[in-house]
Amino acid sequence: MRSFLDTNVLVYADAADAGAKQPLAAALIAQQLRVGSGVISTQVLHEFVAAALRKLLLPPDIVRERVRLYSRFEVVGSSAAAVLDALDLHTLRKISFWDALILQAARQSGCVQVLTEDLQDGATIAGVRVVNPFTAAAAAPASQAPRRPRRRR
Repeated sequence: MRSFLDTNVLVYADAADAGAKQPLAAALIAQQLRVGSGVISTQVLHEFVAAALRKLLLPPDIVRERVRLYSRFEVVGSSAAAVLDALDLHTLRKISFWDALILQAARQSGCVQVLTEDLQDGATIAGVRVVNPFTAAAAAPASQAPRRPRRRR
């Protein structure tokens, strides 16, 4: 299943203070690379580099290594049309422009889901399902994941 990885997944993989999220993020990245279904955008790469240098205080050579690793994912760029579509999504759904740009990149690249903790888990926005990979249900193997009651919308 084609999955778009948001910046927080990449950051948590290197965040020593992320607790249980760190090994989950690292395993998710490894799995997406192994099966070849992961997608990111240049926006995600930009945000990762900024966070890795400023917040995680990683040395530039380690950040460079990570960018090379993450460039093995399909990397989607932002065209002017994608920016305009994201602006429309921002206006229509009242979400941040940056989140709208992530969703637009996921939709543009044919992803079924976006893996993030920044949007409402379980929501479908612009045809893309939002999945928080750090929730107990998402982190558990499928046979052990509890069934969630359907929400009325």
